[in-house]
Amino acid sequence: MIYAKITGWGKAIPPASISNDEISNIVDTNDEWITTRTGIKSRRVSHVSTAELATIASKQALACAGVDGKDIDLVLLATCTPSTMVANTASLVQKNIGASGAAACDTNAACSGFLYALQNATAQIQAGMIKKAVVVAAERMTWYVNWAKRDSAVLFGDGAGAVILEASDEPSGLMGTKTGCDTEDRDILHITNYGTDLNKYEAVGPSDLLFEGREIFKRAVTGMSIACDDVMLKANLNLDDIDVLIPHQANLRIIQAIQKKLDIEDERVMVNINHYGNTSAATIAIALCEAVEQGMIKPHANIMSAAFGAGLTWAASYIRWGERVTPIATSDYTFPNCEKTGLELVKDAVLACQNID
Repeated sequence: MIYAKITGWGKAIPPASISNDEISNIVDTNDEWITTRTGIKSRRVSHVSTAELATIASKQALACAGVDGKDIDLVLLATCTPSTMVANTASLVQKNIGASGAAACDTNAACSGFLYALQNATAQIQAGMIKKAVVVAAERMTWYVNWAKRDSAVLFGDGAGAVILEASDEPSGLMGTKTGCDTEDRDILHITNYGTDLNKYEAVGPSDLLFEGREIFKRAVTGMSIACDDVMLKANLNLDDIDVLIPHQANLRIIQAIQKKLDIEDERVMVNINHYGNTSAATIAIALCEAVEQGMIKPHANIMSAAFGAGLTWAASYIRWGERVTPIATSDYTFPNCEKTGLELVKDAVLACQNID
């Protein structure tokens, strides 16, 4: 049997950030209000495009794997904040990393996007269609934020993470997965004023990111827990077999609720929402990289991951790690210098939102 082994990993974390105390200068809130409700302490703001975020993460992952861009057969980008719709953003990433001739495609499953993309690329490798793939998740969620509304302004951040998949005889990589979409209440989490349903000749104003927190909480916890149970049952895994849980980083309370349902100790749960906020599709990709860096993921570790996003998409995945937990090499390709603070980067958007609101 052919497996899609993860041989490289990399991330792109923008240098500029906005702390909870700083965001209180924008909307009526404070550190205690945000922290107790979400677990978020700060979020990053990108001064580069989604395509550039994805390029940085992908180049880091390629170096980590010791793979040259020209050997890549597929670039699959998970994002709901593409730099361009036509041509797709993945095509620019493909160009930037030197993967000439590789297939390039964007996929949008919101916060579940990375796991959806991982499933897609894995299936192509297992079918013998391709041998090497870049699966990258990159988001500029702060582009969507309506800075006049507290509930959405405090939640989101920017960033990217990527992995390299290679065909292998070793039983590793994505070993089991369950994806789906609960469309019954898709309107409880959505952006209303974006897309071709709009009249492009009329002024639209700031993005209106709407969500019903309590209903999302219930559906997220239930959906991700059931999906995890399904994957573990099919993979013949017990809870004790799981070495690391990497959940979508949307809300600390949701993470803790899933952790409780799965009865997994704190030291086996990867949490970094306090540093980055919700980076949508990029949260799991970034968390996976940091779990390796922090020593949580050891050789041959069993990893369970789950996500829930707009749509309402959901996913759970069982990943078996390989032997190597250190990079073969590192890349010096990184962010251009940023002269502005996080607040300075969003200043014009904040003023525009406040004036319209």
